[in-house]
Amino acid sequence: MSGIARTSATGTEGMLDELLAWSSSSEHDRALVREDLIGSAAHVTMLAKTGIIPLADAKTLREGLGALHDEACAGILELPDEEDVHMAVEAELTRRLGGVAARLHTARSRNDQVAIDLRLHVRDRGAALLREVGALVGALGDRAAREKNVLLPAYTHRQRAQPVSAAFLVASWGVGLAQAAETIDFALDRIEMPLGSGACSGTSLPIDRAFVARLFAPWKATRNALHTVGDRDFALDWTWSVARVVLAMSRVASDVVEFATSEFGLVRLDGAISAGSSMMPQKKNPDVFELVRGKSARALGNVVALLTLMKGLASGYNRDQQEDRLPLLEAGPMALGCARALSLALPHVTFDAERGAAALAGGFTQATDLAEALVRRGVPFREAYKAVGKLVALAVEDNVALRAIDPARARAIHPSMDADALRSLDPATAVAAKESLGGTGPRAVDAQIAWLNERAAALSVKADAQGSLEALARRIFAEPLEHP
Repeated sequence: MSGIARTSATGTEGMLDELLAWSSSSEHDRALVREDLIGSAAHVTMLAKTGIIPLADAKTLREGLGALHDEACAGILELPDEEDVHMAVEAELTRRLGGVAARLHTARSRNDQVAIDLRLHVRDRGAALLREVGALVGALGDRAAREKNVLLPAYTHRQRAQPVSAAFLVASWGVGLAQAAETIDFALDRIEMPLGSGACSGTSLPIDRAFVARLFAPWKATRNALHTVGDRDFALDWTWSVARVVLAMSRVASDVVEFATSEFGLVRLDGAISAGSSMMPQKKNPDVFELVRGKSARALGNVVALLTLMKGLASGYNRDQQEDRLPLLEAGPMALGCARALSLALPHVTFDAERGAAALAGGFTQATDLAEALVRRGVPFREAYKAVGKLVALAVEDNVALRAIDPARARAIHPSMDADALRSLDPATAVAAKESLGGTGPRAVDAQIAWLNERAAALSVKADAQGSLEALARRIFAEPLEHP
């Protein structure tokens, strides 16, 4: 065998180089270096406060961590090649500070280090995603307010169903996205502070976990060390919330892709967002929206990967959990990218009012409105439904628009179907009449737009409450160092 056995810290033979390299998480952990440095700074601050390590050593350690953090933020930090980011940071501190770096790992384990790093990453990316989605929800509300006069069919089973305003369609996109974003808020609110859990059972040293939790406010300390180091519920919540958000964006994208086809023609894409074909010069392809829709597959896959990873694991930390990195780290950038792509692309999507009107001109999509007009005259709905059904069959048989049926022929089917009732077949009249809560009527849509604006503002507030990694770093590195 070509591998050379390593010598461990205890002087015994360690893992073969090839196996050590294969099992290393360093490649993905490097994305968590800022989180690791912030967690270490909080830990050192607590060790000083409790008197576990000398104040002078704590000051030296935190200054060293701060220097590494500044370099990481500037993109110039170079760490030695170690098994993971935690050991790489400690090795670099040892190189720079000497023996005092040996105090850094007091009262902690890599198990609770990775627990804090991943949670900080989710908190930071979750806040960024809340802010981005909130902006997109607000933009959809603004767009809906500008599309009130454009009418087009709504679809069920991909068949023309009833007339709606384009404002109503856009509002539906916003409502779906805003409700999906609530799962991000839920995921972030459930995260707790894991530092001090150690390897699996806490520590006999007099640490102050409540103090550390206050540094990471609004977090509270976790309740059970064994559960904490093996817990990835926060990661499951995070990837699930990302999947919900990306699925909501996928529905927007799918509508645009379909409505932009010549078969529908309800929207037009300008050249700023459409891609050409390498072979067919007439093509304007909705690549951006297709990619948003396609990324929902990866978002769902990340949830399934984590669920499968955690299935059947014993209590405590298991090395299997190292495989959480890819789905967890991919989730945030993917969702942020989709949200930004939609924010950039949607202003270049134009509703074709003429094509929408033409799709409604025949009056068949207003059949239910005629039935409801009869109901308002006291006709039982099922009787009205059957009468309008006969009128539809007559129009189809004669190959004419429903609105073109002579009122006398309509009255022959049912006496309540006079000229006044038939006015409900006008698309604008039909849309304006649906003022029930959540409907497509103008006042109902105005209420939906107001709600979207409120939700957009609320999402921004929630994002601010979580803060950013940069703000958290400033707070923790500025925390006074003092002995009890």
